Amino acid sequence: MSTYIDNTACLQVIGGIYNNPSLIDDDKLFFNEDDFTEKFHKIIFGSIYNLYLLGAKEITINTIEDYLKDKPKSYAIYQANKGAEWLNKVSSVVQVSTFQYYYQRMKKMTLLRMYNKSGVDLSWLYDVDNILDIQKKEKQEEWLDNTSLEKIADLVDTKINEVRAKYVNDDYSVSVQAGTGITSLLEKFKKSPEFGVPLYGKLINTITRGARLGKFYLQSAGTGVGKSRSMVANSCYIACSEMYDVDNNEWIKIGSKEPTLFITTEQDEEEIQTMMIAFIAGVDEELIIKGIYTDETWARVSKAAKILEESPLYIKKLPDFSLEDIEMSIKSGIREHGVKYIFHDYIHTSMKILSEISSKAKVKNLREDNILFMISVRLKDICTQYGVFIMSATQLNGEYRNSEVYDQNLLRGAKSIADKIDFGSIMLEVTKKDLDALEVLLTNNGIPKPSIKISIYKNRRGKYKGILLWCRDNRNQCKIEPMFATNYNYEFIEMEDTQIEILPNLIEAEPSAF
Repeated sequence: MSTYIDNTACLQVIGGIYNNPSLIDDDKLFFNEDDFTEKFHKIIFGSIYNLYLLGAKEITINTIEDYLKDKPKSYAIYQANKGAEWLNKVSSVVQVSTFQYYYQRMKKMTLLRMYNKSGVDLSWLYDVDNILDIQKKEKQEEWLDNTSLEKIADLVDTKINEVRAKYVNDDYSVSVQAGTGITSLLEKFKKSPEFGVPLYGKLINTITRGARLGKFYLQSAGTGVGKSRSMVANSCYIACSEMYDVDNNEWIKIGSKEPTLFITTEQDEEEIQTMMIAFIAGVDEELIIKGIYTDETWARVSKAAKILEESPLYIKKLPDFSLEDIEMSIKSGIREHGVKYIFHDYIHTSMKILSEISSKAKVKNLREDNILFMISVRLKDICTQYGVFIMSATQLNGEYRNSEVYDQNLLRGAKSIADKIDFGSIMLEVTKKDLDALEVLLTNNGIPKPSIKISIYKNRRGKYKGILLWCRDNRNQCKIEPMFATNYNYEFIEMEDTQIEILPNLIEAEPSAF
């Protein structure tokens, strides 16, 4: 089996960190146990790393040995390899000027080793078994030294994706005759119209046709209006099996327990969890946080907790994220949990993403609108590439308070974010002007006063856009519930509430040959 190990690089890195442990604080350096293949090297580096994190600003042989004496097995390996003598030797041969070179080389070997361990043949890229073709060896060594870690990973991923595209997705079909497969397409829509799993609330599934795989929905709002809570509600509605219906005082069946990922960028996991319980149980989050219950509400909360425990609903916190962090979190969710539905709260810039994009684009001081647009492009690409549904959100700019047209021009940072979305909406609090304009409609139809309006400004392949959904809200339970729709002139729009039924897979499996 081929191995990708450079012991010289490992020794140089360990020696460099031993001489200057403050390098551990360098944000551009990151270390992993897999960087070292020998137990002795792992023990030495791990000791230095942990001692520094525990507050030791200077690492000596004595501090390492004192640290290892409480770990008999590790100390025995240290002694068997003459640890003190080894440390003195590497400490004397390392050079500060070459540390970055050896660090990069070690990380490249780790990356290649992990790909190889996963079964990827990398001989086309860097053939460690080649001992006869000296010219090839020199070229590959030169290539490795002059290629960044990110570029190596991109090359391997591209190779894998090419295979997938050719033999799974068949992306090499450049064009087809317009009528190719049209009959089967029409038959498909007759049997199963293009609908996704249902989202929470009346009328919303009529407008969106549910959460459709491969689509990117964007929901924007001002601070405190409820965009995060609305996404929490939808994630639970898709991933959980039941919720409490407060109006009818009963538990009702909801989603089909679809694997769902909720990515939070500003709130802790516990904050998301209490919102989820409030939605499922129909109990105000404030009461849950304060621990104030009646026997009845405690029973509901306890059942909601069990429902949440049994649901394929996952929370990922990304406080200071990059584009790569978002993509890797989604890929990890797809790979590990079969995730199909992703809620990303919310699109904004961060120090990490500014650094990442500026570095890749080799342009300093990129404008915020360019960066936000790049995020939206990547999210849409992920939808298409992996066949998943993504809903995200943005803040609004200050113009929304005086505007009478609620569209992409109100998105904070960049209206271009909306270019790549399939569905776009803006949530706003109802104003006195709205209530005055709706007074006759509300009175004649016995409709309670709405508190939230949702502007639908973009709806690809959808009939309804340029309309307002008028809603009642209970933000303490993460519920924003549409009641009726109008156009922007407050004229009532007749609309049926579409009920989406998720049927089990009725396709009979083919008999196995084994």
